[in-house]
Amino acid sequence: MFCGWAGLPGWCRRHPRRHNFVAGCRNYFQKSALQLYCPLPKKGQRHPSQHGHLDLTMRTALLLRQTRMHFPRLDVDQIKIRPIEKGGSDRKFYRIHCGADPAAAGLILVKYNLEREENRHYVEIAQFLRKHGIRVPEIYFHDPAEGLIWIEDLGERDLYSYQHESWLVRRAFYESALDEIIKLHGLPESVCVEMKEHLPAEFNAALYRWEQKYFFQNCLGRYFKVSESKRKELAALPGLREIAKHLASLPRVLVHRDFQSQNIIIQNRQANLIDFQGMRPGLPHYDLASLLYDPYVDLAEAERTEVIAYYRDRQRENGITIDGDFDLKLRLCAMQRLMQALGAYAFLGLVKGHKHFLEYIPDALRSLRAAVAKIDNLQPLASFLGDL
Repeated sequence: MFCGWAGLPGWCRRHPRRHNFVAGCRNYFQKSALQLYCPLPKKGQRHPSQHGHLDLTMRTALLLRQTRMHFPRLDVDQIKIRPIEKGGSDRKFYRIHCGADPAAAGLILVKYNLEREENRHYVEIAQFLRKHGIRVPEIYFHDPAEGLIWIEDLGERDLYSYQHESWLVRRAFYESALDEIIKLHGLPESVCVEMKEHLPAEFNAALYRWEQKYFFQNCLGRYFKVSESKRKELAALPGLREIAKHLASLPRVLVHRDFQSQNIIIQNRQANLIDFQGMRPGLPHYDLASLLYDPYVDLAEAERTEVIAYYRDRQRENGITIDGDFDLKLRLCAMQRLMQALGAYAFLGLVKGHKHFLEYIPDALRSLRAAVAKIDNLQPLASFLGDL
């Protein structure tokens, strides 16, 4: 198992995080052979071919060797590793267990695309968030040359997995999630400046306009087959340009950018944030809207009202003024977020082949209709969406 554990104290001193992880695993190790898992595909996903399964097995074995190289205390015969299906991400995720017991300490291995800029800043962002008391996975080791990150395994229960529980149960988890995002929104500008070089472009008018056009091109164009002329007509509505300009003029804070139920892991009844590599300066209302109008979970209107009230009360407790435009800002951000999500679902489903994303379009579109119907100067768009 742990060959010469006491004989390499220098390794422990040089790599304390890896040492702590390995130390936590050793009590769980039992005799078992290496197991490679290829889980059944989710609804709408294709089952890998025999050739694909072989590639997966070879890739997993390679990742196992790399894990062994960076965590030399681990016995390769005692490790279980299996791929995890994770949305439409270009990253690959693997869950690694240290023994036969599923409850044993483990970690997540992330393989990311070196060509995508935001992926290379995940580690710096994670360390920044932990430094400021925001609950995110701990980073055990990062191999930037290979695009590999070994991180803490927070478990498999995300907020989405509790969607069928009573509101009494779910409300506590939503409040815990809001507690974490409020910490992020409350970070002072003097602190945020240190992360500037690691963050994507801030939410400005161009980015808001991009989200709108992403919706028109992919959701209306690819999915609903709306003609190009009609799409251009709707995208050119002055009201949409004014919304982008108005939102970009408002004071910004750091936002998660993808604050929805599948990016909130519940561990020991506490919310933890994941997939935060898109973090950037923006409006706090955007994160709140992402959670309230999450197409993956159908919140009742009364539940949304309670979530909003909790967020507002917590902000007041922190000395943040809630102005009279709060509801309008939330509605405009909801429109933006839903346009972005609908564009992504259509693109991922039709271009990337992740068909299961298409099933979320009806619910997201229903929420977008409701949001647009309450926004001035968007009557042509509201009427068009109502007829889809």
